[in-house]
Amino acid sequence: MIISLVGYMGSGKSHISKILSEKINFKLIDLDREISRRNKLTIPEIFEKKGEIYFRKQEREILEELLATEENIILSLGGGTPVYYNNMEIINHNSKSIFLRTSINTLIERISKQKEKRPLIANISDENLPEFIAKHLFERNQFYSKAQFIISTDAKEPEEIMNEIIEKLYL
Repeated sequence: MIISLVGYMGSGKSHISKILSEKINFKLIDLDREISRRNKLTIPEIFEKKGEIYFRKQEREILEELLATEENIILSLGGGTPVYYNNMEIINHNSKSIFLRTSINTLIERISKQKEKRPLIANISDENLPEFIAKHLFERNQFYSKAQFIISTDAKEPEEIMNEIIEKLYL
């Protein structure tokens, strides 16, 4: 079984996928880390040197490859992955998809602490960040909401979210 976690940056995909993979003994693959590893560049370097179109093509190719595996894996997807091509459809067709839904206020709180690590928002001022996130989230929610399961992450401990995922998937 493949379990795919989708959601906006800062929704907890990386952290939840890590503790979930340890709990149910599934291999963990972070799509951005896999793209970075194969290109021998960080995600910001790929965006800077090769551009977003190159990145999105790489993302799609590696996503298709990972979704074709027979292994039990937890796939932590980038925030933009579900938005491009027909990625959300193939994610739903080849895995159990879970949208970690997080409020704008929680996202702002989490993301503002790590702006420099996130190419999409690195150059956005703190005062413009809430508006940017709200607009971006509005655009992406239609894709995220296609996930088979939706779990709200606000005011919940990571273990609580993990247990909710296990419960929903009857693991």
